[in-house]
Amino acid sequence: MIPNVLSQGGNVKLMNHSFCFYSFFFFGIIFARYFLIAGGAYLLFYLVLGKSLAKRSLRLKPPLSQSIWKDVELSILSAVIFAFCSAFIISEYDLGVTLLYTDLCEYGLWYLGVSFVAVLILQDTYFYFMHRMFHHRLLFRWMHFGHHRSEEPTPWSSFAFDLPEAIVQALFFIGIVFLVPLHFIALVALLMTMTIWAMLNHLGFELFPPSFKSHWFGRWFIGATHHSIHHRKYTVHYGLYFTLWDKLLGTQDPNYENYFHFGNFPVSATENEKVLCSHCQRTATNGIQCKGICVADNDY
Repeated sequence: MIPNVLSQGGNVKLMNHSFCFYSFFFFGIIFARYFLIAGGAYLLFYLVLGKSLAKRSLRLKPPLSQSIWKDVELSILSAVIFAFCSAFIISEYDLGVTLLYTDLCEYGLWYLGVSFVAVLILQDTYFYFMHRMFHHRLLFRWMHFGHHRSEEPTPWSSFAFDLPEAIVQALFFIGIVFLVPLHFIALVALLMTMTIWAMLNHLGFELFPPSFKSHWFGRWFIGATHHSIHHRKYTVHYGLYFTLWDKLLGTQDPNYENYFHFGNFPVSATENEKVLCSHCQRTATNGIQCKGICVADNDY
């Protein structure tokens, strides 16, 4: 009896040490990934190619260093949360209770691709409804305001989540490894896709030509213009990868194609375009003024 208890106690200590090691290890990996991808994109598009790509810029004004630092601070916090979740997933994998696997022959190569696409669609669905929920006036202030604090996004904004939002986003991956058999290659590919796609959505430059919007790929996939509109008009464009849910549920901006084709990006609205702010329920111009009204009055 006593040896068994001692053995169990030793296993608990070993698991605690493993969890701590995994947490530090994954924090380093996650933050390095963020810094290299977001920092590299910012260096390339804002400092090296900024002037030559001025016509493709979606910004109204240059980014402020203070806003960038705030985004980096939130991203460090998000990296901590995702590191804890990653450590938990690997710890559970070590115990054999997840559906993660390493043998490609177990489900076949075809399943590797199918599972990647399926989980990508599931994540986009999860993200859409969570993101839309975050914009409810009772939740926005403490769950999502940090992401919109810099007003116009940069690549540094791609991982800038408030603590509750970071937890909700990370919980998707915890849930999925218990529900869907996933090879580690597929899991890593999903995480890299999420990171790179989020960076492109927050890039602040439209890299694709106007004709791209007419292509089938352009009609169904989200890019920088699509998501930048969301950062100015909070009541539209909640998806992560695909425009499907925005189209189905009426949150696709009806002028999106004009913005993309002709570069008529929303700066301000006319009197006829004024709507009720979804957060404070006061009159707002395309949701843009709600930052000046709600935030100043702490009405979120």
